[in-house]
Amino acid sequence: MTQSAGIARGAGIASSLRTIAGGFVYPECPRWHDGQLWFADQHDGLVHVLDGDGTRRDSFAVPGGPSGMGWRPDGDLLVVSMNDRKLFRRLGDGKLVLHADLAGVHPFHSNDMVVDAHGRAYVGNIGFDFYAGQPPAPTVLAVVAPDGAVGIAAEGLMCPNGAVISPDGLTLIIAESMAARLTAFDIGADGSLSNRRLFAAVDGHVPDGICLDAEGHIWAASPYEKTVLRISPAGEFVDQVVIPDASPYACMLGGEDGRDLYICVAPHHDPEMTVKLRGGRIDVARAPAPGAGRP
Repeated sequence: MTQSAGIARGAGIASSLRTIAGGFVYPECPRWHDGQLWFADQHDGLVHVLDGDGTRRDSFAVPGGPSGMGWRPDGDLLVVSMNDRKLFRRLGDGKLVLHADLAGVHPFHSNDMVVDAHGRAYVGNIGFDFYAGQPPAPTVLAVVAPDGAVGIAAEGLMCPNGAVISPDGLTLIIAESMAARLTAFDIGADGSLSNRRLFAAVDGHVPDGICLDAEGHIWAASPYEKTVLRISPAGEFVDQVVIPDASPYACMLGGEDGRDLYICVAPHHDPEMTVKLRGGRIDVARAPAPGAGRP
C-alpha cells in the first residue's frame, strides 16, 4: 500500500476547527454514544460526558486512570484502568465492578480498547515503561470474553493502541504506535484474530487514537506531528486536520449527522507536565463522511 506524496485538503475541514471544551488534564479515548461524547481524562482519573456542543453532563472516577471504553450489548460500560491493568464494568446504577484483571498478560500500562457487538473487548497496552525511557518492545493484544475470561488475541505488536471494528464485525484495525503502521486482522466467529496484514504504513508518524468513517477511511491522531490524518483503504493520506498549538492524541466521529470529528488535544503527554498545565481540550472539525463501525 502506498502513501500519497501530498495531502489534498478537504474543503472546509481546516477552517471549521474550533474548541468546544477545555480545562482538562489529558483527554484521550473519545467515544460517541447515545448522542453524547464520552472521553477519558487519563491523568485526572475521570471519565467525562459532554453534549455535542461541549456542555458537561456527567463525570465519574475510575481507579488507576481511565483509558479505552466500550459498551456491552446489555448497555453496561466497560472501561480500562490504565495503571492498575484492569477492566471495569460500570453498572446501570453507576457502580464500578471488576470485570477482568489484565496484569497477567499486559507487562505495562493497559491502554485503548474496542468492544465488539458480542461484548468481547480487545485491549491494547504500551508494552514497555515509556516514562522510564525503556526501548519499545513487542507485546500482546488481550481479548476479554463477555464473562471476563482473559486471553491473547495477537502477539508481537508494537504498542497496540487505538482500534476499530468494521460495521460488518469482520475486521479489526489497530494502530501500532511504535511501528508507524495500522494493522488489520480478520475476526473469526469465536472472536479469534487471523490474516494479519498491513492496512497502511504511516512513516514519520506515531499513530495514536483512531476512528473509522463510512467510506472505509481511518482518521488517525499523530501527536508528534500535530495532525490528524485521514487514510484511505488504499493506504493513502488523503486529508488532515492540523493542530498548530498542541498535540492531538485521539479522535472520534459523532454529532447529529456523524460528521463532527472530535479531537482530544493536550500540550504534553508527561503526567508531571499535564497536571501542572491543565491545557487539555476538545476540538472539533467537520469531516467529509460520518463515523462507522466500533467504537
